[in-house]
Amino acid sequence: MKIITVIGSGLIGRSWAMLFVSGGYNVKIYDNQPGQSTKAITEIKKQLVELEEAHMLRGELSAAQQLALLSSYDDLSQALDGAFFVQECVFEQLEVKQSIFHDMERFVGKDVILSSSTSCLVPSKVFSKVQNRSRCLVSHPVNPPYYVKLVELVPHPETAAAVMDTTHALMTKVGQAPVLLKKEIDGFALNRVQAAIIAESWRLVQDGVISVKDIDLVMSEGLGMRYAFIGPMETMHLNAPKGLEDYMSRYSENITRILSFFGPVPDFCGEAAKSVINEMYELIPCDQQHLAARQERRDQFLMRLAKLKKD
Repeated sequence: MKIITVIGSGLIGRSWAMLFVSGGYNVKIYDNQPGQSTKAITEIKKQLVELEEAHMLRGELSAAQQLALLSSYDDLSQALDGAFFVQECVFEQLEVKQSIFHDMERFVGKDVILSSSTSCLVPSKVFSKVQNRSRCLVSHPVNPPYYVKLVELVPHPETAAAVMDTTHALMTKVGQAPVLLKKEIDGFALNRVQAAIIAESWRLVQDGVISVKDIDLVMSEGLGMRYAFIGPMETMHLNAPKGLEDYMSRYSENITRILSFFGPVPDFCGEAAKSVINEMYELIPCDQQHLAARQERRDQFLMRLAKLKKD
């Protein structure tokens, strides 16, 4: 049975491990902090049992069968032994990621695929200390990956096409929805689109146009209702009698006019940001109890949405 090694046993590392065992792969979890990878398996066991009870467990194997595919390591060479694919999930710090990939290359064969979970660091920087960069790529998940299936596959300029194809097939097999970026770009695709939404939402609140509560409703009860099933390109294509070209002939002038009045990038952390932040805190206080409750609510909704899309 094929082996996948997950480097890092935090939230994203545990999520990847759960996805890979759901596809029947043996998964080795590595963490350089002694005992952390063992603790991760304990947490994964709890989640798998809960998912099975809720009839939301992914894959064809039972929770017990999936758990049996997991093993924990605090020795890097042992964790990498026999793996054909490595998914890195360490801190989002460039130097840390560069170091771990440099160390990994000493223990793996030339055909082993090295993949990073980074959400914002381009592959050319992450893998700059790797000698054989043709087998390197970014596989960027969306949090929480178990319920949100999108994975962005971002190549290094030297990544071999076969590596992209193999990773795409792997992600598809474990039930994710991989998208292929043709070249690296800062922010990839998802975070660039997300940044545009965040910036305009922030500007509208900061300029007194709309409240925090209502801008969230614009997405959750408006755009998000469509975008959960079809994207912006298909939305436009379906919203005109003759498709996308017809849509643009009708609305491109208005779109261009609106875009020309978009303001500068907001100050998200300065004095001007405090009013937006305080308004959010009034709706949902930032203490651990309130945040944990809303996170649980989010995950429950995502679980139900994932089930609806599956059905």
